[in-house]
Amino acid sequence: MKLQQLRFLDAVVRNNLNVSAAAEELYTSQPGISHQIKLLEDELDIQIFERSGKKLTAISPAGNAILEHVTDLLNNVKNIKQAARDFSNHHRGSLTIATTHTQAQFILPSILQRFSQRYPHIELRVHQGNPKSMCKLAANNQVDFVIASEVIDERGELVTIPAYHWNRFIVVPNDHELTRAGEVTLPLLTEYPILTYMLGLTGRSQLDKAFLQAHLQPKVAFTATDSDVIKTYVRLGMGVGIIAEMACRDEDTDLSYIDASHLFPNSVIKIGFRHSRHLSAYQFEFLHMMAPYLDQETIRKVTESKTAQSRESLIEEAEVPSFRELKRGLSEHS
Repeated sequence: MKLQQLRFLDAVVRNNLNVSAAAEELYTSQPGISHQIKLLEDELDIQIFERSGKKLTAISPAGNAILEHVTDLLNNVKNIKQAARDFSNHHRGSLTIATTHTQAQFILPSILQRFSQRYPHIELRVHQGNPKSMCKLAANNQVDFVIASEVIDERGELVTIPAYHWNRFIVVPNDHELTRAGEVTLPLLTEYPILTYMLGLTGRSQLDKAFLQAHLQPKVAFTATDSDVIKTYVRLGMGVGIIAEMACRDEDTDLSYIDASHLFPNSVIKIGFRHSRHLSAYQFEFLHMMAPYLDQETIRKVTESKTAQSRESLIEEAEVPSFRELKRGLSEHS
C-alpha cells in the first residue's frame, strides 16, 4: 500500500467518482489513477468501488469502511508536515480561508492586513463561495478555516468558534416612503418586493424563519450573493433591500439604512476548522484576531476539546461581541 494510492482514492471520492476530474486535480493521468486503485484493491482483496464497465458508479460497503481511515491518515500526514514546518521555519507557510463574499469584503480586509504585517512571509489565500461548499472544503482539510454564519454547525467534523453576532438593515433610496414610517414591521415589509441574499447565504434562513413564524409570505423579487449588487437594484427602484449590517456604508449617501434588528433574530459568524488538524502558531494568532474576546489559552483549550459540549462550556463564559463591538476593536488596532 502506497501513500500515493490513498491520495488517488481520496481525490476520486472528493470528485464524485469522476476519475478524470481527480486526475486533473492531481496533475496526473486518468489511466494512472485507475491502475493504482486497481492495484490497491488487489492488495486489500476487496472491491472499493462498484463499476459499470470502466465507469465508477458507487462506493462499495468495503470501500466505505476503509475511507474513514484513509481520510484520517491523510489528515495526519498533513499534520506531521505542519508540525515539522513549525520548527523548521515557523515564519513561512500559508493561510487558506474559505468564506462568503460578505466576510471577504467587509470583515477580513482589516484582519488580514494586520496578520500580513505580523507574518509577511505567510501566503494568504481566500476562497469565496456558498457556506455549504466552503464548509465541505474545511471538513476535507482542503482549507485551514471556514468563516460563515449558515450551516457551519451541520458538519460534525468541524470545531467552531463564534466570532461575532450581527443583524440586518433595510436599505431604500433616500426618498422612499419607509424612511418616513414610524416603525417598520414585518407586515409592512410584505407590501413591497424584497431584494436580499440567495438561499443559504448571509443569514437568509433566519430572515425566512422570521416571516414564517409570523405567518407571513414575503414577496422576494430578487436575490444575489453580493450586497453591492442588491444595493444596485434598490437604486433602480425594484424593491426594498434587506442586507447584513456589515454591508452598510457611510459613502452610500443616496441610500437610507433602517435598523431591522427588532424584526429578525441575531445571526452568528463562526470560524470552523477540522477537529483533527494541527494548528500552527500563526494559525492560532489568526483565530485570536477573529475572536479577540477569547484569550489565546482559551482558544487553545477549545481546539483541544474532544466534544462540542466541552467547547461550548469554555466559550459560554465569555460574551460573544456584536459586529459593532468587533468593528470598534478592529478600528483601534488599525
